[in-house]
Amino acid sequence: MDAAIKIVLVDDHRIVLDGLKRLLDNDPDFYVVAAVGSAEEALKVLANGPIDLLLTDYTMQGMTGLELANRVKDQHPTIKRVLLSMHDEAHLIKQIMKAGVDGYLLKSIQEAELTLALKQIMNGLPFVSPEITKMMMADLSSGRKEELLTDREQEILRLIVKEFPNKQIADKLFISERTVETHRKNIFRKTNTGSIVGLVKFAFEHNLV
Repeated sequence: MDAAIKIVLVDDHRIVLDGLKRLLDNDPDFYVVAAVGSAEEALKVLANGPIDLLLTDYTMQGMTGLELANRVKDQHPTIKRVLLSMHDEAHLIKQIMKAGVDGYLLKSIQEAELTLALKQIMNGLPFVSPEITKMMMADLSSGRKEELLTDREQEILRLIVKEFPNKQIADKLFISERTVETHRKNIFRKTNTGSIVGLVKFAFEHNLV
């Protein structure tokens, strides 16, 4: 490569952020301009100078990685946008790929594969983790009818309708409050509702309660 790829890293887990920065700092093909803990911080950095690639976590407090990627697409269309996540659910991946991101990588990716994927993306070739490709192919070949909400989202929807707060939902389902909040956002978006009343109506119309 003629010049190092200028990259901004975004993850609200410091240990993950430090690990990514250390990895890319060791590769002369990359120059980490900034490693920040929120989408809002990333937008400030992107506004201050030429950046080639944004590598962001999907699940973050406040603005999600996908929301950030969409904002960057509007404000800085030349920047490559890559999401890094532990989520491999078919509906989520389809939503992300429809947004036109340049790459979707699982956090289980090997270090050497990550750097190769980022270089491939910079050369104009979208990249999706092989595990995701296999899962998507299996999903297509199964011929299953896709539900608007996943089983987990339906489960959380029922609890939201019963006016359970996030902490109670998290305790009941043995997941984190942050995961509940992410599901809650997805449920409101996918059902095109903006209130509990709207969710109740949706739940009754689709026989979920």
